[in-house]
Amino acid sequence: MASLKYRFNSQEYQFVLKERTRIGRSESSDLCVPAPSLSRHHAVIVRDGENYAIEDDRSSSGIVHNGETLRYLALTDGTVFKLGDIEFTFSAEDGASVADGAVAGNETETGAPVVSAEPSSVSSEQPVQQKSEPVEQPAVKQEAPVAVEPLVAAAAVEPPKAVTPASGEPIEAVARLRDARERILGEIGKVIIGQREVLDEILVALFARGHCLLIGVPGLAKTLMVRALGAALNLETKRIQFTPDLMPSDITGTDILEEDATTGRRQFQFHRGPIFTNLLLADEINRTPPKTQAALLEAMQERRVTASGQTFALPDPFMVLATQNPIEQEGTYPLPEAQLDRFMFCIHLKYPSLADEQRVLLETTREEVWNLAKVLDADAILKCQHLVRQVPVSDHVALYAMHLIRATRPENPESPDFIKRWVRWGAGTRAGQYLLLAAKAHVLLQGRFSVSCADIRAHALPVLRHRIFCNFAAASEGVNTDDIVKKILETVKEPEYVK
Repeated sequence: MASLKYRFNSQEYQFVLKERTRIGRSESSDLCVPAPSLSRHHAVIVRDGENYAIEDDRSSSGIVHNGETLRYLALTDGTVFKLGDIEFTFSAEDGASVADGAVAGNETETGAPVVSAEPSSVSSEQPVQQKSEPVEQPAVKQEAPVAVEPLVAAAAVEPPKAVTPASGEPIEAVARLRDARERILGEIGKVIIGQREVLDEILVALFARGHCLLIGVPGLAKTLMVRALGAALNLETKRIQFTPDLMPSDITGTDILEEDATTGRRQFQFHRGPIFTNLLLADEINRTPPKTQAALLEAMQERRVTASGQTFALPDPFMVLATQNPIEQEGTYPLPEAQLDRFMFCIHLKYPSLADEQRVLLETTREEVWNLAKVLDADAILKCQHLVRQVPVSDHVALYAMHLIRATRPENPESPDFIKRWVRWGAGTRAGQYLLLAAKAHVLLQGRFSVSCADIRAHALPVLRHRIFCNFAAASEGVNTDDIVKKILETVKEPEYVK
């Protein structure tokens, strides 16, 4: 029988293929690999006589083989392909160890994946089941950046109930995540003076898999902040200067006709654009027309790029940090509502305090080369992002978040009177999702285990300020969205506990 081999969480697995095998991170899949980069139902391997082929199952990133993204691939012995970040090797005949077991995965009711493992010995009276069996367990490598491996030791496989004071390893992981946050802020603080609240919000968005829109006047170190963040996290960082003549292909990439020097054959090759990075700085994003702004829509939501009929997965982690200048609006193109809604946070950068500005003047006018230590890396960040998704939220807290976003909608009969007077459109459901995710990331970065309504309020302003659209009455009275959000937080009370 044919089988698949792959590695996940530093273990090697082998799975015996059926006549039809569905692969994905959902527990309903025949082969469940609980990796965040896989779609719930990613691909299907079908047997036709002695031949096997894999077909894409409407996934977000397709099947990657020899650097190309495919929807269909015939499998022969030794064929290597990737689904998400997981590399699979197809074997036409199973090895001796395959008969003892195979891989299976489960997901908890809240969607947090866990890997189950069965010992390789199976008694003769028991039927062989499709269970997870590690072929080998190599030692964890220790040369990663400081605190990376201990930080994420249990993040990828623990169910939500593990993030409680009753467990050992996840508690240690949360404590190390809190310490890593302090180290990251300390390293960035070597370059960026002040702006602590802004950096906190960016870290929350990063670990919640969100994007940030930074609004501030020139000269507040927005670009330098992104560069310093990428250096401290050991992430690839690229910058795009948005201009009126920028084209979508300048962001996503384009097909270029190339000639093979040996055969003389010409063919189009896709050259990836600057969007294929971990941290993307979209500088002055409102300087380019909506046609070019729309090139970021699919990337920010689906974390993939479609070009010339092909879909290419973006690197993980992927985060867009866009900047806007609030002063000069001549020659700018306001971001469409759909584009604004893709940003988890809208962060306003303020002028530094007197003491901070004095330090900036003194320390930045000396010739000094900064060298930041790498606190985390991409793999550690991905596992921390997965740990954030496992934090449980009570119905009480979720109900409070829902009441906040519903209170922003003027057509809601229960909305306050000032909403009906000042607001044209309120926040959508995605705002509630981001409120919960922001609160989850916030408590972990603080070294805590449970989400309260206070954690929801802590991030209501950056989540809601760009999702509320005022009418003429608000503009004539000098009311902006920040005023409305603050008034909502004062008006909407926490729901009562049900006894």
